[in-house]
Amino acid sequence: MQTLSDFFAQSGAEVALASLGRRVAPLTRDTFEAFERERQAWPLPWNAQAQFACALRWPAAGADPVVWFLALPLDEQGMLSPASRDAFLERLLLTLGASGEAVGTSAPDNLMQDNPVALEPELHQRALLHARLSRHFARPPSPQRELAARYLAGDAEVHWQLLGLQGLADWVVDPDPATCAALAPRLGQLPREVLIPLCYLMEHGDLPTSLHAPLTDCLAQAHVDQDLERYCALLRALLGSRDATMSAWLGQWLEHDELMAADCLVAVAARGWHHLEDEGRLGRFLERLAANEQLHFRRVVRDLALIPRLRLPILMMLRQAPRDSALGRRVAEWNV
Repeated sequence: MQTLSDFFAQSGAEVALASLGRRVAPLTRDTFEAFERERQAWPLPWNAQAQFACALRWPAAGADPVVWFLALPLDEQGMLSPASRDAFLERLLLTLGASGEAVGTSAPDNLMQDNPVALEPELHQRALLHARLSRHFARPPSPQRELAARYLAGDAEVHWQLLGLQGLADWVVDPDPATCAALAPRLGQLPREVLIPLCYLMEHGDLPTSLHAPLTDCLAQAHVDQDLERYCALLRALLGSRDATMSAWLGQWLEHDELMAADCLVAVAARGWHHLEDEGRLGRFLERLAANEQLHFRRVVRDLALIPRLRLPILMMLRQAPRDSALGRRVAEWNV
């Protein structure tokens, strides 16, 4: 047994995988195995790591799965650095056995305790993952979902203080059209205590298209109010959408000098990377990034360049940047 994929195959468990970090998204077993066999790079690198969750449900262990949050280091090309995976696999086999026969004991907790590859996801990602796993394993959503849906639809009897993050996450992964229609005209009226967490959940690609325009209006108001936290949360939610209209919107957004705050550019790199597969938008973004003295240019670019579809275009643009441009000067500083 040489890989985690081998363990999954022999465990007899129902397995669900999901990426974490850059995006909370389902991950196929085939993609994960190809990564483990070093046949392909990790699709969604984050901080030079492959961050992911493994959910395993054994028939004899009850209805709820065991979930492990892991972060494996990547090399400079986004490929697996196998030593950490091998050490975790060895520990896994010693703790649970080759077929997971010890899963009903305290062994799973012992497995992750003081484990160098254990990951502690932030609360929004954890809530979103829980919501998606519940759907995958045909488990009911949390009791908080109905309350969240009622509030978002405008039920005056539900106050925002009653809402839980898990209820919002359960709604975000399964938004009903009626609630979306009711929410759209009142999105700008939501208190920031609801709007910002809602955006942090929707930034992982779960933004209904019917909310694009209302969120854009909220973004403009946040700019007028000079509320950077609210602005960045709204921006991240919009950028998380894969809709082509948002790609075009980002191209226009990059032309506004007054919007190029460091936090905003980091938001584009973190949640809008898929919109940068266009040569023109990528080039403009790198120029904006290079011109901003308040962020760590090298760190942001290196993390972006680990994304398989962006690696070659970024490297070519860095090599071809005119020496007298902001990008060229950054490259020269990098090579010193």
